[in-house]
This record gives sequence, C-alpha cells and structure tokens, in this order.
Amino acid sequence: MKQNTIPDSIQVAAGEDYTEIRESIRSICANFPGKYWRDLEEKEAYPTEFVKTLTEAGYLAALIPEQYGGSGMQLRAAAAILEEIHANGCNAGACHAQMYIMGTLLRHGSEVQKSLYLPQIASGALRLQAFGVTEPTTGTDTTKLKTKAVRVGDHYIVNGQKVWTSRALHSDLMLLLARTTPLEEVKKKSEGLSVFLIDIRECLGKGLEIKPLKAMINHNATEVFFSDVKIPASSLIGEEGKGLKYILDGMNAERILVSAEAIGDARWFIKKTVEYANERIVFDRPIGKNQGIAFPIARAYAETEAADLVLRRAAALFAANLPCADDANMGKLLASEASWRAAEACIQTHGGFGFAREYDVERKWRETRLFQIAPISTNLVLSYIAEHILELPRTY
Repeated sequence: MKQNTIPDSIQVAAGEDYTEIRESIRSICANFPGKYWRDLEEKEAYPTEFVKTLTEAGYLAALIPEQYGGSGMQLRAAAAILEEIHANGCNAGACHAQMYIMGTLLRHGSEVQKSLYLPQIASGALRLQAFGVTEPTTGTDTTKLKTKAVRVGDHYIVNGQKVWTSRALHSDLMLLLARTTPLEEVKKKSEGLSVFLIDIRECLGKGLEIKPLKAMINHNATEVFFSDVKIPASSLIGEEGKGLKYILDGMNAERILVSAEAIGDARWFIKKTVEYANERIVFDRPIGKNQGIAFPIARAYAETEAADLVLRRAAALFAANLPCADDANMGKLLASEASWRAAEACIQTHGGFGFAREYDVERKWRETRLFQIAPISTNLVLSYIAEHILELPRTY
C-alpha cells in the first residue's frame, strides 16, 4: 500500500479562511434569494444576472493571472468562493466551468491564445463555460470517444457529438476534446486525442448545432452536434495528440473546486436543519431534542468537517505543485457523500415541508445529488483509491 506522505511545509488549518472574500460573496448572494432560483427553474432559464454580478465583482476571473486582467488567486481562494455561493443557497453550476477549465488554457495554451482570450474572459466580454468531453456512447471511457478532428491545410474538420455539455447555449467559447489520430493507429489508447478552443459564435449554423437537454436540475445542459465544422488550426491547444494529458492535468483542480461546492451545500443543509429542528415544536417540544433528528445532523456535520480538511490539504498540495490526486479524489468522495447525508437529514427533518418548494430544500436536495455522479462518479473514485493508493489489481 502506498504511503501518503505529506511534506512538513504543507499546513492545513481549520476554520474560516478568506474571510473578506466570503463576506463579499454572502453580500452578493443575499440579493439572489431562493425565489430567484425557483423562478429560473420554472422557466428553465440561465441565471444571467447572477453570473453578471459575479463577473463584475471579479470572482469568475479568480484564477486568471493579473497580467491578463484577472485576480491571480490561489486555487483555495477559488474554492472558498464556490463553497460560499452554495452555502448561501445559490448555485455556481452556471459559471464554475470558467474556473476549472482555466487550467488547460493557462498551462498549455499558447501566449497568443492567452493574450487574445484571457483579458476578454476576465472582463466578461467573453464566456468560457462549455466543456465538450462526454459522449452518449462512451461516457467516462474517454479514450474511445468518437468525435474526430481531421487536419486539412490550415484548419481542422470536426465531426461528432457531445452530451451533457452544460452552458453551451450561454457560452462564447468551448473547450473540445476530439480524436485527431484513429484509435487503431496509436500505441497507447490515451494518445491521439487533442484539445481545441472553439469559438462557438463562428461555428453556429455552420455545421455546429446545440440542443437543450432537459434534466432533473436547471444546469442548462445541452447536446452538441458537429457536422463538418471547420475550425482554424490555431484553435489547437498545445501539441496535437496530447490532449487527454492536458485534460487530466486539470481534473485535480476541477475535483477540488466542485467538491468545495458540495461542502457549501452541506453547510447550507446543516444550518437550515438546525434552525428548523430548534423551531419546530411537536408533542410540546422542539423536534431537535429527539436523537432520531439530532444524530443524523451531527453525523453530517462531522463528515463535512472531515471532507473539508482533506480538500484543504489537496488545495495546499496543488498550490505547492506537488502530487494531489489522492487527496483530490478522496476529498471528492467524502464531500459528495457528506453533502448528500446533510441533504437527507434536512429533508427528513422538514418532513412534508421538505417537499414544499418555498423552503428550497427539495431544490438543493436535487442539486447536491449530482456530486456523486459528476465530475467523476463515486465508483470511479473508489477504483482510483483501490488501484493507486491501496495497490489492488485494476478493476477496469
């Protein structure tokens, strides 16, 4: 079994960090109460005003370096932003991709690409919210994706289909993973995949079609179809054929950031549950006095604190450019399950009122269930832990 040794220089503290940022986020979220999100769901609409406010405050440019107009914050600061959004009853699903996609462009994009796009993304003139990876027939078996990009002179021709590409109808740019060398022609199945930064505005109606995909939660999911879509060769990020490596390179950051949202959800549920359990009187006593109510809330709280510490350690390792995949994956597992445990305790404590939309419990309950599936499923995290940490035989 691999020993998880953490350098002495990595310090992980409990308690609230980035207090000023959190207070600012709380102030913003106060202007977007539950009714705002419920109304959006009824219309299946995008939270344009919320995203605009976060953009103007500079929070969606948190990870963009200052030289390109961003804030140049550490990953932990970005995680605090997303956590606080969710802890205050809002949802960052409409805009978080701009943070977790950023690593691929920052680390592997050319200076021309970064100089052209990053300042406009930081200012809000452009949105980079769409991430085209998953396909209907391959799912998480990414090496077998069927979307192809064929080089023809100074451009590529793209054909294929993506699914669960959230926010594509509300984004100007899309990060696309496509196969540039047929699977049967590569030595390793992870080779021959390339990443492209596509200008959606230039491609719509020219072979690119985007269709809304209705789902259990209002994440503005879509299906994306490519039919002989012509994109300039300059759209390629990094070297051709090394795209999967670039995508994987950013997945630790993605897991840390999305898991921070799960932590935020858990904190929202716990606060909501404690308040209701203290206020709700049944049989002449607050229901929180019953262990059947109190114990699930207490367990959810303990699990949330434990998950938070693992994620903080992952972010500290990431900031130090040290391997953080073990903690990023374990943190993702623990945070998703802690948020779900808190959600279950909350809806059970509220009883019938948990199903009433005006309480927002059922909305957040539906939203937080996603974390056990995306951006990576619980079973795949367990497979990672078994193989890479415990050194058990690979299961797939």
